[in-house]
Amino acid sequence: MKSLYDVMQLLKRYGTIIYTADRKADLHLMEEEIRELYRLQFISAKEFSAALLILRSEQNKKR
Repeated sequence: MKSLYDVMQLLKRYGTIIYTADRKADLHLMEEEIRELYRLQFISAKEFSAALLILRSEQNKKR
């Protein structure tokens, strides 16, 4: 997983599509969904940490 697109595709694989027209809100919702998928053991620790790293990186780009 290397980009935000990859994170979005991971979420899509589990039936989650997030688009609210507010980038900050989208990134926050994606992070919540990733945490939930990890908590329910649908994704591995490696996928979880990679996705969080990408989401945090995207959040910091806008600051």
